[in-house]
Amino acid sequence: MNKCYIPTGYQNPLTVYETQRAIEFIKRNFQSNLCHALNLKRVSAPLFVEESSGLNDNLNGYERPVSFDVPAVGAESQVVHSLAKWKRYALKRYNFYTGKGLVTDMNAIRRDESLDNIHSVYVDQWDWEKIITREDRTEDYLKNTVQAIVNAIYVTNETLKIEFPVLSTQLPREVLFVTTQELEDRYPGLSSSEKETAFLQEHKHNAVFLMGIGGKLRSGKPHDGRAPDYDDWSLNGDILFWNEVLGRSFEVSSMGIRVDAAALDRQLHEAGCDDRRALPFHKALLADELPLTIGGGIGQSRLCMLMMGCAHIGEVQSSIWDDMTRETCQEAGVMLL
Repeated sequence: MNKCYIPTGYQNPLTVYETQRAIEFIKRNFQSNLCHALNLKRVSAPLFVEESSGLNDNLNGYERPVSFDVPAVGAESQVVHSLAKWKRYALKRYNFYTGKGLVTDMNAIRRDESLDNIHSVYVDQWDWEKIITREDRTEDYLKNTVQAIVNAIYVTNETLKIEFPVLSTQLPREVLFVTTQELEDRYPGLSSSEKETAFLQEHKHNAVFLMGIGGKLRSGKPHDGRAPDYDDWSLNGDILFWNEVLGRSFEVSSMGIRVDAAALDRQLHEAGCDDRRALPFHKALLADELPLTIGGGIGQSRLCMLMMGCAHIGEVQSSIWDDMTRETCQEAGVMLL
């Protein structure tokens, strides 16, 4: 069921025109700050891939891609869910070297998404990927990369408030690292999203990196689903902030050190996805033919929504919404783009 909630007394501090200016400002400045922080180069990326390539992602393991035939090439294609696998191929094909990475605009249609204030059928994010060494596949390297991203977010937000003085969102620079197992032990009776909100509510003045998503915890269940063939479940996580407007935890990025051959072998078996071993991408990775990488996605509309203090993601992106959402927003004076 779709859910939409507009807090009592909420009002967007910007006009529609100023909102468009602010969106452009955030996207331009954050991409520049991110590229500088992680040594990234912007590249172009596909909107769709051939189904037989195995390059598309099924994210949590159950989302259905938008599929269509292309008679001119005699192939079935899919609109991308993310570019996690494509980026590793691109780094090799484009002759990137160790320590250098790429970033691109990723646009997707997630048809099975449950719509609410922060979830839309339309997804826009910065997808980035960087070549690392085997020695870099450590928790310390992951944490340092997370801190660099949070720094880029902080600097962008501070610059935004100078350009738009009416905005007043305060974002932290310090990152608190916590594991999904620690959250399960701390809040045994809560759902995964409730655990995150409870923890962020206790640590509002920190950004939080929630580590270890995809693998089973001591309860026998994972904190959340994660496809077995891009992140190493022991070296990944989500960047979360406290959203003061909505009074909840707010994810802006999912990222991690990517699977090597050993991690892919282990996670395919654990997830019951051994059939994927026959796909071109998986064959290449199991044969150590692709570079070792770290990467992730950073939500563009999510980041704009957070920095601008918006109550609904439809205020910063154009999508389609159910009647209940449109009526709720109209009654509250919230304009959906």
